[in-house]
Amino acid sequence: MNMPEKNPDTWAIALAWLSQHSPILYAAALSCAMAVLRITYGGGTRRQMIVEGAICGGLALTIISGLEFFSLPQSMATFVGGWVGFLGVEKIRSIADRVTDFKLPGRKVD
Repeated sequence: MNMPEKNPDTWAIALAWLSQHSPILYAAALSCAMAVLRITYGGGTRRQMIVEGAICGGLALTIISGLEFFSLPQSMATFVGGWVGFLGVEKIRSIADRVTDFKLPGRKVD
């Protein structure tokens, strides 16, 4: 079996990729950590910590990928990750619901 240690190009490629994507990865990790700490502080269960952290990390990655669309710099990734983790999934969902209700016409359910 060919181990990565025997091929220095593998490490160079991996480190180059990490270097290129470090702000995004740092923001997602920060979002996860903030969510876990928020749930811990609120007295939540371990399951809540894991699920909220994973969802906040994914949500942060999703929002960060849209920064370029709004002509915002990638350097805002840490800001986004921190706030996503601090606010949490439910709060962000309620904000998104309010924004879409304001921007899009309401649907009438029969």
